Amino acid sequence: MSTFFIEQFGCRATQADAAAIEQQLRSRGYQNCASAAAADVVVVNTCTVTSSADLQARQAIHAIHRTNPAARIVVTGCYAQRAPEELAALRGVTWVVGNSHKPEIPNLIEEMTPLISARRDSEFVPLQLLAGANPGQSELPGRSRAQVLIGDIRESREFLFAPVDGGEGGHTRPVLKIQDGCDSRCSYCVIPLVRGRSRSLEPGRVVQEIGRLSEAGAREVVLSGIDLGNYGRDLDRQPKLRDVLDRILHETPIERLRLSSIEPLDVIEDLIALFATDDRLARHFHMPLQSGSDRILAAMRRWYRAEHYARRAEVVRAWLPDAAIGADVIAGFPGETENDHRATLALIEELPLTYLHVFSYSARPGTSAAELPEQIPPAVIARRAKELRALGEQKKGQFRATQAGRTMRVLTLNRNGEDESGSWTRGLSGNYLDVRVAGSWPSNQFVEVQLGAETDGPLAGTAI
Repeated sequence: MSTFFIEQFGCRATQADAAAIEQQLRSRGYQNCASAAAADVVVVNTCTVTSSADLQARQAIHAIHRTNPAARIVVTGCYAQRAPEELAALRGVTWVVGNSHKPEIPNLIEEMTPLISARRDSEFVPLQLLAGANPGQSELPGRSRAQVLIGDIRESREFLFAPVDGGEGGHTRPVLKIQDGCDSRCSYCVIPLVRGRSRSLEPGRVVQEIGRLSEAGAREVVLSGIDLGNYGRDLDRQPKLRDVLDRILHETPIERLRLSSIEPLDVIEDLIALFATDDRLARHFHMPLQSGSDRILAAMRRWYRAEHYARRAEVVRAWLPDAAIGADVIAGFPGETENDHRATLALIEELPLTYLHVFSYSARPGTSAAELPEQIPPAVIARRAKELRALGEQKKGQFRATQAGRTMRVLTLNRNGEDESGSWTRGLSGNYLDVRVAGSWPSNQFVEVQLGAETDGPLAGTAI
């Protein structure tokens, strides 16, 4: 039996693709390996949102080939869609498969299986077999480069998905991708070029999957997408995100439902009201901000201004005083002045945000921002990112301080440890608080806790 390993990079949508590939390979009789070092086939599922993501993927491929030169390496994902020839030139790569053809990977691996078996059963494989079966695999002089399978992602209507059992809670909090692709054209973002147009999972299928996960023991499910607020606009009856949330709440017994990132203009009062009336919806909104400067937001082609974002955050806080509100921010976008940076800091200071994800700007080939003048020096970007992260930590601390002493329901995760006060189990609240619950608890249990003081990041919690 052939073995495989999936080396995973990137966002939750990419992780959902990997989960689907794993599910398909298992159904065909392939065995998941514990590490790339022992696998017959290694699928490297890449991200390309930043240049550092590209570098990590290349380094991983080099390391896999060095430690397991016999492995067939299949590179896929967003980097493969954007720059297949770069990856095809790397030693050890057999196939480069773009997002456009990701569903074909199990078929390609099946085609490799006879050669994998021949290589395992014999120390010598004739050159003709290597060259004929997969020319990209020969390490002898004159070998061909890897084969490439890629198409126009804009024409793709494929929706590859499977629940991801992972993240902070290991197998505790499955992530279900219900939307993929993006119809926006933010000037810095390569994602529409590598993931294609917005497309959605049919509401009935979403409800079916949530019900199945709940029956399997999941107590919290995270709904994810590239542009989650755009859910349903490609479907016949154009159901909205609120509509599918309503169906999940009425037709499944899931105990907690959480949204991943959602654009600020999609956080409308009708949606917020639903969260305020049903405790099964986690009071947690992650709304990308990117900049607090209207001039930079315009250059980024973001369809709101600082005032619009502030209004949405304030409405969330008015309806849900204890909600977590997170934001993405980009440091060092081309043309960003010190005044623009200070405007971002000032806006974040005023907003009821509870945490930040800070990204250093990275020019992405194919995006209009990569061609802009006034690219910011790396040292300046690094300093601005550091200042934003410090402010993010300050906002997080302020929010935690307001929650100390409260009683709330947390879901235990599969992480535990000990400190000077005894054993503890990590838990997550509906409003995204990291809690250390005193004592050893099994994972995937809801526990009522009283929050105490902060301990090295997480809040201390005592079960009631």
